[in-house]
Amino acid sequence: MEISTDKVNAIDVVSIRGNLDTGTAGEAQQRLGALGGNARIVVDFSGVDYISSAGLRVLLATAKKLKKEGGAMRICNPNEMVREVFAISGFGTIFDVYDTRDAALSGF
Repeated sequence: MEISTDKVNAIDVVSIRGNLDTGTAGEAQQRLGALGGNARIVVDFSGVDYISSAGLRVLLATAKKLKKEGGAMRICNPNEMVREVFAISGFGTIFDVYDTRDAALSGF
């Protein structure tokens, strides 16, 4: 898994490549957690091939932490498999999911 971070108008855009699973969840949690505070984060899933329950826990923990501290998180560009996992797990109703990065950044 590779994680890169860019800033777009004071919004942290985190791009993940590879699988977000048990083997990579710790690193993802650390990297996303480091952005904390009242950050606004867009997580770009265009490079994510697979997400497991461990990956879902990372997203949920990050979103809860951000909300508590006045921040927020959006997700963009998930592939069909990731969308299906979100739908089955109910995470599609928990997160704001956008088809494109531009849409996720718009109005944030």
